[in-house]
Amino acid sequence: MSDLPGFSDYFDLTGKVALVTGGSRGLGLHIATALLRGGAKTVFITARKEPGVNQAVAQLNALPGINGRAIGIAGNVAQTEDIQALVDQVKQIERKLDILVANAGATWGGPFETSPDWASQKVVDLNVRGVFNLVRLFTPLLQTAGSPSSPSRVVIISSVAGSSVPHVGDHGTIMYSVSKAAATHLARNLAVELGPKNITANSLSPGFFPSKLASGLIEILGGEEQLKKSNPRQRLGVPDDIGAAVLFLVGPGGNYVNGVDLTVDGGSRLARGRL
Repeated sequence: MSDLPGFSDYFDLTGKVALVTGGSRGLGLHIATALLRGGAKTVFITARKEPGVNQAVAQLNALPGINGRAIGIAGNVAQTEDIQALVDQVKQIERKLDILVANAGATWGGPFETSPDWASQKVVDLNVRGVFNLVRLFTPLLQTAGSPSSPSRVVIISSVAGSSVPHVGDHGTIMYSVSKAAATHLARNLAVELGPKNITANSLSPGFFPSKLASGLIEILGGEEQLKKSNPRQRLGVPDDIGAAVLFLVGPGGNYVNGVDLTVDGGSRLARGRL
């Protein structure tokens, strides 16, 4: 008989402290919701615009049956000084950080020849450089939380665009795609760098989930119905898909998962030859 002593607690986040960047809407809000409903004690969310952060915090704290709380902190995690300010504010409330989800991201699309330099800088600063500095500056708090039997977690929200060439031409997203490839490889590097400190690092690569960030591109590609037809699962992503994937990576059941990229796209990346 196989003994699974931790079976009942695979997804239990009781007492955990988490931070989700870009947590005021879209995937970030879904993730923050899952963490609170999973039992987290404190979930910090951050985004650039304070009204959006405050609105999301109110929604999260109104969730039925939760024992924890959401706390909002406005800031731009593309800027190192804002990240340091975020670290300082978190330290005033909690002495450790168990879970860091780097979800905030930027995109830009347009013709290759006329792409403005500011667009590339904006995308890379937030999607790569900002994530690197976010994890670097939060490492002491993550190390305080981690132990050999219960490591703290870093999850970088990447994209299937980081492992394919989805869009070129007039609506090309070359630098976005490159930045997400870098974000995925950053997670691999962090897995090796931080593993000995009892911190795991993984990336999660979603396909199309209806959101403000993706809505414009979804319409350009023919709308939701067309994208559903091209997906082997015949649908786009829903909040439960992203919430369950994150809980797997950050819960006790994922203690030994380190340096992987978990793709959540219904298999669409494999079906491009049919389009």
